[in-house]
Amino acid sequence: MVERIAYAVDGWGVGELVFAEALLAWHELPRPMAQEDGDVDVDVPLHQALVGRLRAYFAGARGDFGDVEIELEWCTPFQRRAVEAMRSIPYGETATYGEVAALAGHPNAQRAVGSVCAANRYGIVVPCHRVVGADGLGSYGSLGPGYKQRLLELEGVVL
Repeated sequence: MVERIAYAVDGWGVGELVFAEALLAWHELPRPMAQEDGDVDVDVPLHQALVGRLRAYFAGARGDFGDVEIELEWCTPFQRRAVEAMRSIPYGETATYGEVAALAGHPNAQRAVGSVCAANRYGIVVPCHRVVGADGLGSYGSLGPGYKQRLLELEGVVL
């Protein structure tokens, strides 16, 4: 069973969670759009809790999402290790693409880490916004570097 849950966050917009069975299969980060109501009707307590935690994160509360189970069937072994490495980066800290590559067992695979970040289905839960270039911020997909900068500033990171 697939369940889609939209949630609104003041000042950020509307995000969406997609669950396949009990696993998080996708997290669309909040983006500005018209929103009629910030409340969602969520029947599953686990999903309710995640919506609450994400709203708290975007409101400035320190957040750790390492306990959220995610679906990784799409990952190669390297991609899985890169995802695990990204999930180990603490709130308020960053790591370079090269550092994540080294943690994933391939120290020269910085570009491959960038590809894993670009394919990341789980923004915030897999915190690819904490992965930065050796010489600065780096990119952030369709949301752009300004969104990445805003997330890092929310966590108290100054680059």
